[in-house]
Amino acid sequence: MIRLLRADEIECRVSIVKERGLSLLLYKDARVDQRILDETFGPFRWQRSHQCIDGNLYCTVSIYDKSTGVWISKQDVGTTGYTEKEKSQASDSFKRACFNWGIGRELYSAPFIWIPAGKATIRHDKSKDRLYCNDHFSVQSIGYDENREIDALTIVNGPDNGQIVYELQAGKTAGTAKEKKQRDKKGRLASPIRR
Repeated sequence: MIRLLRADEIECRVSIVKERGLSLLLYKDARVDQRILDETFGPFRWQRSHQCIDGNLYCTVSIYDKSTGVWISKQDVGTTGYTEKEKSQASDSFKRACFNWGIGRELYSAPFIWIPAGKATIRHDKSKDRLYCNDHFSVQSIGYDENREIDALTIVNGPDNGQIVYELQAGKTAGTAKEKKQRDKKGRLASPIRR
């Protein structure tokens, strides 16, 4: 069975910034997928390939089944990022294919993560008339229930285990009723497979 993600393998990205606070998304990068594939199957028992179909880049991740002697494959398509189009599409399609194998699938159970303005530095870019935040948020700890869903989460702001800005304790429901409704409406907010 593919193991669950550790706290140090999960990254935080600012999603929405408002005057009263901001929301965060949890994601993993392609290096995490490669490491877990190596740990679980061995470096010579998995492979990836890419192909372009109708202008979209697909990745196929294949695992060698020792018991049958057959390669089992799962495939998914990538989306394009803002920079380095080909690289971001290749990375995204790989991470999506790895999700199909179950790597990091638990991130889809992430709660709605809201950081109040008092716990983050929110700035206004007058030239673009937008709010932004350059703080560095990280996952300090994470826990999972018997269904492999997130049931405990601590996020800090700042290097070296800074100030706790979000905490979900095991056995407690995350967020207000409004936040839960918003999370469910948006399908757990967004795909956690960004680069």
